[in-house]
Amino acid sequence: MSTSTTPRITPGGRGQVGIVNHAIARGLGLASGTEPPHLFLTMGRAKGLFRGWLHFASRLMPFGKLPRRDTELLILRVAHLRACTYEFEHHVHLGKRAGVDADDVERVIAGPEADGWSPRERALLAAADQLVAAGDLDDATWVDLRVHLDERAAVELLLLVGHYVMLASFITTLRIQPDRRRRA
Repeated sequence: MSTSTTPRITPGGRGQVGIVNHAIARGLGLASGTEPPHLFLTMGRAKGLFRGWLHFASRLMPFGKLPRRDTELLILRVAHLRACTYEFEHHVHLGKRAGVDADDVERVIAGPEADGWSPRERALLAAADQLVAAGDLDDATWVDLRVHLDERAAVELLLLVGHYVMLASFITTLRIQPDRRRRA
């Protein structure tokens, strides 16, 4: 596998992504405290596909029904397991707003068996581990997950984890570089 860090598709400017996609990227960068995110300016080259993806992604995060803390823990675990630094660092920052502190981040890296997780958090993270590793959940993990999640939330968790696995593949394959933080 290549270790190149040169972007395979560079983030587009206004001319490459279109005025609407560029404005969306700028706005989302302002909200997250960065320059327009490279992820959005790279994906924005696909124009309408970018906006369709953004609509879907936003229904999972930040507008999903799972609590934001749960969502951020799951995203961080997927990013860690997929070794996706871009995604991990971005969600460490976003996770702070959702109550994910530095100790939580260390436990995310350690995994679902680390001390300090609630039974619910342990079940969510164990599910993420199995989904990333096997693309499926064994019956015991499913039963444990359903103790904590109703049907709708279970469906959302599956879509969220699958989406962030896909996103990690996109970011890693295209060698998308970290975003620069805006000056305070």
